[in-house]
Amino acid sequence: MKQAIVLRSDLGMGKGKLVAQGAHASVECVRKSSKELVHEWLEEGSKKIVLKVSSEKELIELLDKCKKTGVEACIIADAGFTQIPSGTLTALAIGPDRDEKVDKITSKLKLL
Repeated sequence: MKQAIVLRSDLGMGKGKLVAQGAHASVECVRKSSKELVHEWLEEGSKKIVLKVSSEKELIELLDKCKKTGVEACIIADAGFTQIPSGTLTALAIGPDRDEKVDKITSKLKLL
């Protein structure tokens, strides 16, 4: 069991902003996921992996893959109060779900 957190590397967000956007995505996705999957993930140590993409297009393509495969995913649009314009898509959380399912979607991505 794992959760993947995917952040955009093309926006020039500071480290704190990146962490905050990833945290927003992670929490939202856990809230939306099935209680059974979340329970199992928590029991196994709540493993996470943080990956990067270089465009909004890539983030949306990942979201589409999740929808097609039935893996829960949550995309985050920034509120625009600090470093980037309102509505900018910044992060995507995938899962928690089985490692194989998450890996099938994210295997070509690089670590942040």
